[in-house]
Amino acid sequence: MKILITVEKDWVSPRFDLTREVLIAENKGEKIRTVILPRPSAEELCSFILTENVDIVVCGGIEETYYQYLLWKKVKVIDRVIGPVKEVLKRVVQNRLREGKIIR
Repeated sequence: MKILITVEKDWVSPRFDLTREVLIAENKGEKIRTVILPRPSAEELCSFILTENVDIVVCGGIEETYYQYLLWKKVKVIDRVIGPVKEVLKRVVQNRLREGKIIR
């Protein structure tokens, strides 16, 4: 399972379309890498997600168009998430993260 979390500083990025940094985790969070994108672009981020074969995307706000596109491409999207990236990743791996969750 490959998880992508949009990042701003050490928190989940509040907007998908303005994201410049993402965390990618594999093997239940054992292999983690950070990727800096060349510019904020929802279209380019969607393309990157598909190229990387991501299974789950965690983000703050995402426009309905991109949300539906990723779902159509069989990518699970957990949106409206607020919280520190480390704790969010832990909850995703444990299958305890739901849409709209605020984590402190």
